[in-house]
Amino acid sequence: MKLTEGNLNAANYKFAIIVSRFNESIVQKLLDGSIDCLKRHGCISENIEIIKVPGAFELPAAAAKIATQNKYDAIICLGAVIRGGTSHFEYVSSAASSGIQQVALTHNVPVIFGVLTTDNIEQAIERSGTKSGNKGWDAALTAIEMADLWTKL
Repeated sequence: MKLTEGNLNAANYKFAIIVSRFNESIVQKLLDGSIDCLKRHGCISENIEIIKVPGAFELPAAAAKIATQNKYDAIICLGAVIRGGTSHFEYVSSAASSGIQQVALTHNVPVIFGVLTTDNIEQAIERSGTKSGNKGWDAALTAIEMADLWTKL
């Protein structure tokens, strides 16, 4: 039996982090977590590019554009969509998640979903660096493993 899996060493990989500006105080913490994770796993600053977009809805389009450039070993998409009083939450979170998945399936590069979809601001705060960890860190860890796995498949 042969086992193939990615390692968690980011030293030889380049990453794009696409960040939505909407809910910026939350998303900045996700970005900080992602950068910290990448650096702690050996990635140098020069191998990280940060691209900002207006909101989570724009993440898939930016990811698709970046994926066609073949410059990065993985793309990390970060955002925060918080439920409000209208159906806007459903449209944006659905479009972001399915769009990011579609980019990952269409292009030959791992595209990681690091978008919080929460019912309220308290849940978003918990997932951006307090009780429930930092989902930006988790997304970066997934990106490292997938980038390494891609070289083995």
